[in-house]
Amino acid sequence: MTGANRREVLAVSGLLMSSGAAAAMGAQDATDAGSVAADLERYIGFGVKASGGPGDAACGAWLDSELARSGYRTERQAFEAPFFDIERAEISTGSTTAPVMPQAIVVPTGRDGVTGRLVRVDPVAGETDKLAGAIALIDLPYNRWSTALAKPIADTVRVALAGGAVAAVLITNGPTRKAIALNADGNKSMFDKPVAVLAPDKAAPFLIAAAKGEQATLHVLGQGGRRPAYNLIGKVDRSKGRWIVLSTPRSGWFTCAGERGSGLAVWLALARWAPRALKDHDIAVLCNSGHEYEYLGAEKSLDDAAPPPAATAFWLHLGANVAARDWQELGGGLMLPLPSADTQRFLMTSPALVEPARRAFAGQSGLEMAYPTGQGSAGELTNILAAGYPKVAGIFGAHRFHHVAEDDARCVSAPLAARAIQGCKQLISEVMG
Repeated sequence: MTGANRREVLAVSGLLMSSGAAAAMGAQDATDAGSVAADLERYIGFGVKASGGPGDAACGAWLDSELARSGYRTERQAFEAPFFDIERAEISTGSTTAPVMPQAIVVPTGRDGVTGRLVRVDPVAGETDKLAGAIALIDLPYNRWSTALAKPIADTVRVALAGGAVAAVLITNGPTRKAIALNADGNKSMFDKPVAVLAPDKAAPFLIAAAKGEQATLHVLGQGGRRPAYNLIGKVDRSKGRWIVLSTPRSGWFTCAGERGSGLAVWLALARWAPRALKDHDIAVLCNSGHEYEYLGAEKSLDDAAPPPAATAFWLHLGANVAARDWQELGGGLMLPLPSADTQRFLMTSPALVEPARRAFAGQSGLEMAYPTGQGSAGELTNILAAGYPKVAGIFGAHRFHHVAEDDARCVSAPLAARAIQGCKQLISEVMG
């Protein structure tokens, strides 16, 4: 399921509630949930959010109008992002053909494709011998994969290609058994030969072929290059000299309902609330594109648009999986939806804010155990910390449909996002005290 009408979004989000369920949520949460449902519907409706593509641009334009309506002075910060429009992307062996996902920044194969003996590579065992002239079939261990920069991926691919493989195909074993898109360096190709992703649920015939030493042909054809993209920046500058910054990415490989949508809906609710609630502060809201290219847009907004660290009282970043739905895993990619939030979401804060954050998000699975930033970070929060901002908090994670095409309306819950909004408001209010 990759699309949904309004009633489907509301039903999946849990908003067709009984009066008793609404009362149990609390009046403010129910009000937030109603607004979030409309925002999620709008975000999902823009379709694929690839950086600089039509969905990403239209989403940015919508958010621009929403911020202006809330009193922000907005600007669009332009940059260029890679893209690749697929003409043909598949791997074949014998009579079997399966689609593949070209790995960005894409190195095409040429019209005739590349042909070689299939050799299974196990990153854990480090089996990378006998690869001269072969197509390396890299069978990744089970994980919620997110980026090609992860060492089990980047190192294994580079060793395989250096060992003579003519191409590499990654089997991204994960909860859904679907192909997982992998973030990439946005400035240059990570690999000098064609690399693609094969869905685990399509991989069996190719693993069998590799065991028999049979040949395969990989085709990756299309048009690529760089295209215009933009970050959206909104500011309410009262000349107070004490900035509150709220940031979130908006782009991604596919529809990104759970990955991006839940965080963006929370961000938008906070952006509407902040000018009225935080009258003694200046407010900056950043909505970055280029996320899938290792935070390409975030780097630019940090360099050219964000308030300086010394003038920033607090920065809250809302990354992936802020309030995505949890699922029961039954094996083989079969899953059943749950009304609770996926626990694979992390709340990291500056050390002094750990206890306030734990109070603010008490009872919210995953978020209730805030961790100090010294224990690590991920996503764009890493860039924010590296820039030297003194008081920060950030949410990030990877739900079960992270970076797969099926991350659609089933994966979000407006009531869960409404709870996250209330936690964020409490944290901001306590930090600003």
